[in-house]
Amino acid sequence: MKQKKNIALLITVASLGYFVDIYDLILFNIIKKDSLSSLNIDVNTYETVLFRWQMAGMLIGGLIWGILGDIKGRVSVLFGSILLYSVANVANAFVTTVEAYKFWRLLAGIGLAGELGAAITLVSELMPKEKRGLGTMIIVTFGALGAVFAFFVAKNGDGITHFISNALNTQLENWQTAYIVGGVLGLLLLLMRAGTFESELFESATTKSVKRGNFFMLFKKPHLKKYLACIVIGLPVWFVVGILIALSHKFFPEILATDNPSLDSDKIKSLAVATPEMVMWSYVGLSTGDLLSGLLSQLFKSRKRVIYLNLMGIAVMTLVYLYGPVGSQNYYRTIAFLLGAVTGYWAIFVTNASEQFGTNIRSTVAATVPNFVRGGVLLITMGFEYFSHHFQSANQFDGRTFSVAALIVGSVCLLLAFWGTYTVEEAFHKDLDYFEHDHPQEAKNNA
Repeated sequence: MKQKKNIALLITVASLGYFVDIYDLILFNIIKKDSLSSLNIDVNTYETVLFRWQMAGMLIGGLIWGILGDIKGRVSVLFGSILLYSVANVANAFVTTVEAYKFWRLLAGIGLAGELGAAITLVSELMPKEKRGLGTMIIVTFGALGAVFAFFVAKNGDGITHFISNALNTQLENWQTAYIVGGVLGLLLLLMRAGTFESELFESATTKSVKRGNFFMLFKKPHLKKYLACIVIGLPVWFVVGILIALSHKFFPEILATDNPSLDSDKIKSLAVATPEMVMWSYVGLSTGDLLSGLLSQLFKSRKRVIYLNLMGIAVMTLVYLYGPVGSQNYYRTIAFLLGAVTGYWAIFVTNASEQFGTNIRSTVAATVPNFVRGGVLLITMGFEYFSHHFQSANQFDGRTFSVAALIVGSVCLLLAFWGTYTVEEAFHKDLDYFEHDHPQEAKNNA
């Protein structure tokens, strides 16, 4: 009974941690224009630069936290990462230069990279193999709602801003409040550290003469193909989030671009669904999709079947999004929700990656795989920009140009994801109490 309570506490802490994680991950894209304009920094020049600094931090952090998780333990990484991105959040509220903004987005990215991998690894190792998918489902389903909370704090935070301004005896803007709220929420989570406990599988590994956290082991012949397969399975998620949703104003400028000079203010109010709202609705859908995917995985007793279903759903919804009819505000909100829903296999994706490798390198895999996918956004956006310029007509961009570019990039992401899903083993019933070695025969003997 006590162990069940401890596991419940762990899932609660991990869910809240991922909630704040997603809050901060999405927050910059919601408030970047307000914050940069307030600091007299050119938005068009630096919005992409700062986002890339954040994503670079996540690539670095994925390596650092993943390796530390296999060497020092999963719990220390869980709370260490929360502490770092919480402090970075608060500091971001008080930057005055673009250099300081870059530095704190980099540190925030490093912090954000550790929480999910540590949480998924802990839950996977502590829960029975038939139920571990439910634990990760709860974490990601609840965590995805952090994006919704970020939208409401950023857009409706006047009361909170007034309260904090009075408490600190200084004048703040809503974008500063949004950063402070994220940081404070993370710091409060650290108070819940008491009662959490380390994975028995990890503790057992510390008593064995086996290499732990050896990242370079993943690039040796027995493991490289499987590791790459685990990574590419998640690419379509960030194709949808990073291209179709984040750049939605490019595909439908007549509806989604609130700064379209051809529309008068009344027309904008009646038609416009700003990109931050599209982001919010997509994450409501993603949370719903993660819940459904987790339940379907339990019903089918399979990770791979559910991933295949989601990939097919992404293919269909991408075509509807790019070539469907032009609709109303609610039409685009619905499309954003459905796109989020079909990408809601993130929990299964990370769980599947953690199940593919042994205890001595599991945290490294669980932390690096999702962050390499997030880092893959850089390649995805670069590919999108390349094809957009390649297919532009008369030196002008239009919705059709962007649709062709998105279709090409999305097709590549989906093909790679189908290959990755086919390549990895079905791990729903897999016993995770084994170690990974340089040679597959050694690993088999230790299983």
